[in-house]
Amino acid sequence: MLSQVHYLIRSKTDGQYLGARLPQENTEKIDRYLLLFKEHFEALSYLNTHGSGVSDRFCVESIPGTQLKGILQRWDFQGIGLVQDALIPKIEFLSL
Repeated sequence: MLSQVHYLIRSKTDGQYLGARLPQENTEKIDRYLLLFKEHFEALSYLNTHGSGVSDRFCVESIPGTQLKGILQRWDFQGIGLVQDALIPKIEFLSL
């Protein structure tokens, strides 16, 4: 995973990365997971399918796997959500 290139969706207005928010059981805390895509076109497909009205406010960024840990820590994500199917969407969540 570290040697791969991953694709992220980032807001053009405030620079934040697109993530999933999952509530924890029996608490009011919400865990945030960074959404990762395997291919550039999958990230664009996700944007066009699930955010067609706001897709112009986002861009797709590529990052090497070696930068993932830094992004997760800097933006306070608890893990990653690896998008398997952008249309449904099917997401595999992995905690740190």
